[in-house]
Amino acid sequence: MFPIGSSHGALSRPQEAAITTPIKPTSWTYAEEFVVEDEILTAARARAEEVGVVPIGSGVGATLRFLAAVLDARAVVEVGTGTGVSGLWLLRGMRPDGVLTTVDVETEHQRLAKQTFTDAGVPAQRARTIPGSALEVLPRLTDGHYDLVFCDGDKREYADYLKEAMRLLRPGGVVAFDNALWHDRVADPAQRDEETVAIRELGRTIQEAEGLVPVLLPVGDGLLAAKKEWIPE
Repeated sequence: MFPIGSSHGALSRPQEAAITTPIKPTSWTYAEEFVVEDEILTAARARAEEVGVVPIGSGVGATLRFLAAVLDARAVVEVGTGTGVSGLWLLRGMRPDGVLTTVDVETEHQRLAKQTFTDAGVPAQRARTIPGSALEVLPRLTDGHYDLVFCDGDKREYADYLKEAMRLLRPGGVVAFDNALWHDRVADPAQRDEETVAIRELGRTIQEAEGLVPVLLPVGDGLLAAKKEWIPE
């Protein structure tokens, strides 16, 4: 133990400052690519580019797989199927009998996602694709049934997705939102476009909500996640 005001405390300050220095681009890239994607995910990304879909980054994918694995997830909801990049990451973290329910307005995207899942050897019964608007589909899903809800849809609807997620999640479940930094716009108060404001307000809502344990991770374009706590009745 060192007394307060000792030379040890003075010497520790430069180290503390170094720890808080913003990460360099080379280190960010190293972390982002730490978990290497296979050829199936690479092919899914190529299909996404062909149809104009922007999938999650590999860092976000690895984080989603990690969350699904830690939760031992049996039931997951995804808003924004795309070509199956995020869905495959989630499925690879879930239990072998787990079911992914994924929602997207574009049926062609879901067709491509099914191809991704098939290529990866995922049994058809493990991926339930539902075409349609998320705000029309989510209310039809079962209360308290899901371990994880991942949202990567219309940013202007993020607040509504949160409300639905709180109903859908079991206590101890997690909700996660992609693009939580929105191309560095969210952290800049001068940026006031509709999508940026919606994501910024979502962050404040999650920060202030009773019964949520939040974290904002600088992976990909930002991943905002929160655990739904057990609240005694």
